[in-house]
Amino acid sequence: MALSSMMYTHLPVTQAASGATRFSLIRSSHHQEAVLDHQQTKTSNKANRLAESLAHLLHLHIDTPPRTNTHSTNWNLFTEEKISTPTTSPKDSISEKWREIHGSNDWDGLLDPLHPWLRREIVKYGEFAQATYDAFDFDSFSEYCGSCRYNHNKLFDVLGLSKNGYTVSKYIYAMSHIDMPSWLERSHLADTWSKHSNWMGFVAVSDDLETRRIGRRDIVVAWRGTVAPSEWYEDFQRKLEPIGHGEAKVEHGFHGIYTAKCETTRYNKSSASEQVMKEVTRLLEFYRAQGEEVSLTITGHSLGGALALLNAYEAAETIPGLPISVVSFGAPRVGNIAFKDELNQMGVKTLRVVVKQDMVPKMPGLVLNEGLQKFDDITGTLDWVYTHVGAELKLEVGSSPYLKHGGFNLPGFHSLETYLHLVDGFLSTETTFRSNARRDFALVNKGCDMLVDDLRIPQCWYQLPHKGLVCNAHGRWVKPKRDPEDIPSPTREAQAQAHALQVEMMESDYALSF
Repeated sequence: MALSSMMYTHLPVTQAASGATRFSLIRSSHHQEAVLDHQQTKTSNKANRLAESLAHLLHLHIDTPPRTNTHSTNWNLFTEEKISTPTTSPKDSISEKWREIHGSNDWDGLLDPLHPWLRREIVKYGEFAQATYDAFDFDSFSEYCGSCRYNHNKLFDVLGLSKNGYTVSKYIYAMSHIDMPSWLERSHLADTWSKHSNWMGFVAVSDDLETRRIGRRDIVVAWRGTVAPSEWYEDFQRKLEPIGHGEAKVEHGFHGIYTAKCETTRYNKSSASEQVMKEVTRLLEFYRAQGEEVSLTITGHSLGGALALLNAYEAAETIPGLPISVVSFGAPRVGNIAFKDELNQMGVKTLRVVVKQDMVPKMPGLVLNEGLQKFDDITGTLDWVYTHVGAELKLEVGSSPYLKHGGFNLPGFHSLETYLHLVDGFLSTETTFRSNARRDFALVNKGCDMLVDDLRIPQCWYQLPHKGLVCNAHGRWVKPKRDPEDIPSPTREAQAQAHALQVEMMESDYALSF
């Protein structure tokens, strides 16, 4: 969605009736305690707060009065203790309960209180979505602007995600079928890797160890949210258009990004839709041939969450019987009531993670939305009304003692890192932020200013050293050359994919020979 650009345009790399009765919830012994009772003092000048948020959107730098905290908590002692603890929780085996965790019972009894196994899985998929921002090259002075900074073989290694036990198998590229005015062009350079396409995400698959832990071979598709200006334009469209063969309709701009293609382009001779479905089908056929049980999990933040729903709809239509779940963060509404009904009928399970203060999940249809269903007897079914899909995990910025409360911080409220921080600390609506939350709170300020000032974490700290410039042998600061393997190339990616498949088949044949 368009508002996610406020965060990431300035970021460079780096079955039972009740789930609660099916298996007991593992609760933290500390869940009745707050980490700290810290209340952010509201600034008296709301205009300054609004100006600051808009400045992040427009890449402006303005001076605003410093915000101070009046609470006497000794944050120095707290941070010293916190930075000496691991950032991840132990990996529990969920193999016997993976279907419930994957949404077979619509997460009934698992959300409030939040089951710790489900919390870990939500964070895992959220980190995959975050990777699509962290590795995106948005530098308008880069000849590779709009691409991924790293080839798929080392993406997870560079971003520290190898611990999750997945391997990236395919990159996804998307484009928009619109003529862009010059002021919306993505790159300042005439000679770029692609004038039309953007790196939009990836397909990954669980390795053998993770597969045993989670009880099935899990194919993951991660979709990126809005970064490129052309995507802002698409996001602001509000037209509904038909999808499928029934009454389902979806937002025109989202669908356009998902299905656009052009024979004269290098990366989008096939659409994002065709690219992802070809790879998911290939992986599914390969692992099913080995006698394995396979699931598909699709994740994304903001616009990425909208694309995830479109992807799930197509996958369910194309591959009946495949367990499909969507885990989205800060996603907007995508389609009408018929779209929601068809997804439900096809068995797609959707978990929407939303932050109360975030405006993006309230759009499109800020006023005219699923709430009008209560008047069906009078109006009949309104096929032009936008409707959310699936179960909702609702989070609250005020629940975290680490975050600034109050004010008008659109980038911070919508930030995926804010979402992941709140998921990590959420126990239930009746309890406080969990004291043994593991995820590093400093990540929240990667692309915004949401942490209380006393934590002394700079805002928007996540950036390349020297903003990407390097000093050459002559003492001049220049743009570095990319490593050859990190330069986008559809031919190289296809060759790597074929090689990976050949290796998998050889390893499988070798294992079967014993």
